[in-house]
Amino acid sequence: MSNIRIEHEHAVELLNRLIKRVESVIIGKKKEIQYVLTSMLGGGHTLLEDVPGTGKTMLVRAISSSLNCSMGRIQFTPDVMPADVTGTSIFHPSTGEFTFRPGPIMSNIVLADEINRASPRTQSALLEAMEERRITVDGTTYTLPRPFFLLATQNPLQFEGTYRLPEAQLDRFMIKIGLGYPEPEQEVELLTRMQSRDSLEACHPVMLAEEVAAMQRAVRQVHVDAVVKQYLVSVAVATRNHPSVRLGISPRGTLAWMVATQAYAYLQGRSYVIPDDVKEMAGPVLPHRIQLKSQNRADASWSQEQVIHEVLSSVPIPVQLAAQGRGRRQ
Repeated sequence: MSNIRIEHEHAVELLNRLIKRVESVIIGKKKEIQYVLTSMLGGGHTLLEDVPGTGKTMLVRAISSSLNCSMGRIQFTPDVMPADVTGTSIFHPSTGEFTFRPGPIMSNIVLADEINRASPRTQSALLEAMEERRITVDGTTYTLPRPFFLLATQNPLQFEGTYRLPEAQLDRFMIKIGLGYPEPEQEVELLTRMQSRDSLEACHPVMLAEEVAAMQRAVRQVHVDAVVKQYLVSVAVATRNHPSVRLGISPRGTLAWMVATQAYAYLQGRSYVIPDDVKEMAGPVLPHRIQLKSQNRADASWSQEQVIHEVLSSVPIPVQLAAQGRGRRQ
């Protein structure tokens, strides 16, 4: 793939067109769409958790249809094996040789549908792909195409036939969000649109895979001040020392938070991170990386989101950082 360059202004225009295209299918969820695209721009992965029927899979299909990228889909069930994800080597008796038959993971965009219905063994087949952008099959390593973006959906744990994702795998998702039910008027609009046509038919590609890869490279050039980095680390350390937390934000989580702020700033048309970006991305990036102590998990008054809110309130934003944010917005 050629390392093309793309002007920031043109990139923002393409991204806004992409958001509007997806909004024509997923009504009233602009913020959630922005979060998913932020994860994509940051080279991360997204976990969508909500009850069945809220549009999780439809959101992934809408994004995939709006990008000129290859897509693979894995419908996870308890009998899915790791080879169904990564692919397998096929022996040909006529030649006496093995040929690798790639699995759906060898795509630009991969939909891991109902990921928590698969066994932990099968879920672990995704770890190398998510972290290192490669897979190993029968001792041979294969590099995944660029860009590579995993979008996983899962049902809440109280639903039958679900498995809890291990902490190591949760930590590899840059963001975790839910869609929630639409507002009544939005649901009426959805019924009206779906009555006359399939809304996915209008989702023609507006962006090339090479352009997505170019944007991902540009995101890493978005300026993050040293004061911002210190603030990110201070919040992470505060979660590790919180009395209700068993497992706080890891260094990988801090890095994911920083990259998410860079991607969100890029999406907003800026070449630098401001305090609003830091706080905006705390919600989708941090809570799923925290594990509460057992006595606090049983307490309905505590949740990972509440811990993050408390920590953000207790760790002051450095004065220098706040002043820079105000000055750059003027």
